[in-house]
Amino acid sequence: MRILLADAFPAAHLAELTELGHDCDYRPDATTDQLAERLTGCEALVVRSTRVPASALDGADALRLVIRAGSGTNTIDCEAASRLGIHVCNVPGRNAVAVAELAFALLLALDRSICDNVADLRAGRWDKKRYSRARGILGRRVGVIGLGQIGLAFAERAAAFGMEVHAVAKPGRSQETLDRASSIGVHFVDDLHTLARTCDVLSLHVPATDDTRHLIDAGLLAQVRPGTIILNTSRGDLVDEDALIEAMEDKDIRAGLDVYADEPATSTGHLESRLAKHPNVYGTHHIGASTEQAQQAVAAEVVRMVEAFASGRMLHCVNLDYVRFPQPATHFGDGS
Repeated sequence: MRILLADAFPAAHLAELTELGHDCDYRPDATTDQLAERLTGCEALVVRSTRVPASALDGADALRLVIRAGSGTNTIDCEAASRLGIHVCNVPGRNAVAVAELAFALLLALDRSICDNVADLRAGRWDKKRYSRARGILGRRVGVIGLGQIGLAFAERAAAFGMEVHAVAKPGRSQETLDRASSIGVHFVDDLHTLARTCDVLSLHVPATDDTRHLIDAGLLAQVRPGTIILNTSRGDLVDEDALIEAMEDKDIRAGLDVYADEPATSTGHLESRLAKHPNVYGTHHIGASTEQAQQAVAAEVVRMVEAFASGRMLHCVNLDYVRFPQPATHFGDGS
């Protein structure tokens, strides 16, 4: 197959795709505006951060597969892809540990004021009195919102540090998820407001959908305790940023954030964000999945998915039930 790789991809796995007989057009610096031209003659597209709008897909007559080298697919116009007979796939779970590690790092940094410690030391200021004040996390209640692979990985790390892990009970969870939650010792509550009222930390691990947009809003923030820590390493759309800023001012809520509502679509640029600049926020640059371990694992799975597709099997397809082929389908799969 001819494959366009429009984001950075590990060299060893790129070489593996070529050795398997695929024609790889490696364009790690490709922009969204360039996709339509680059996709001419390509049967597959692999992206990580690059957005894939309908305008990029409409003229891609040969394209039948888009792989997001990560867990979410909100950067891809899945509705347009389905209409055009293009399968959209993700790579779930392979970067879960990396994101969970960053979320937990933000929690520890907030509790011990690590970033402010470093800033003062670099400026030559010594303030042991101020920075000796920290609550600690042993025995504190953490509410994990979303028990997918990342949420469970975060919950395991929280439990290992002696935190009491809570989550919202939800029908339809797999037995594997329930067994893993049980082994962690997760306590289930009835609803999100109960979770907010009873926990010292809330950590978000759900995808961006219409249902989760502004999940953290003024109504929910009214329920949280003063001094609560909110962690978001998922998607910026989950948080009503104005409401969070107001709550930080009124209730001394602190936040550890890796994602923002209007962050740049490119790897470098300018971010104008009141929330990111707030003194109660410790923020990173949407780097949750950006460890070498995670990228190698994701790339290995991308290679496996491409080979499966070439042989007529579909892995991790998110729109299999919605694809409308303009002509009889040539690839089939179980979406596993």
